Amino acid sequence: MNQHRSSKLKNRRDESTPIIRAQAKDLRKRLTVAERQLWDRLRRKGLGLLKFRRQHPIGPHIVDFYCAEHDLVVEIDGEIHDSQTASDTQRTQELRRRGYRVIRFTNDQVLHHIDAVCAAILAECKKPP
Repeated sequence: MNQHRSSKLKNRRDESTPIIRAQAKDLRKRLTVAERQLWDRLRRKGLGLLKFRRQHPIGPHIVDFYCAEHDLVVEIDGEIHDSQTASDTQRTQELRRRGYRVIRFTNDQVLHHIDAVCAAILAECKKPP
């Protein structure tokens, strides 16, 4: 990671409160089945040698997965209801305003089409910023 990205990552992490960081640490211990399945593919640079973090704090948010090299946030959506959809849309817009690329998948996509999910993540990383 170049110096600019390294300082950018540090600054973004500094925006998180100790409470958010503690919540992220706790969430890492309690991944959903879909999150665990995707993490098994992403961890240890298992997807195109890309490094991902799980349950990563960004400002007031904790994102499911984050690749600093590409400023890519990967979110997995569980059962969706109207209020959650609106909240997810607002959160995605805020992350994009902060300069992140966001890609979302449903639990079903991850659980039943993991290869397609991984291919979509790789394709997103290959796009220019």
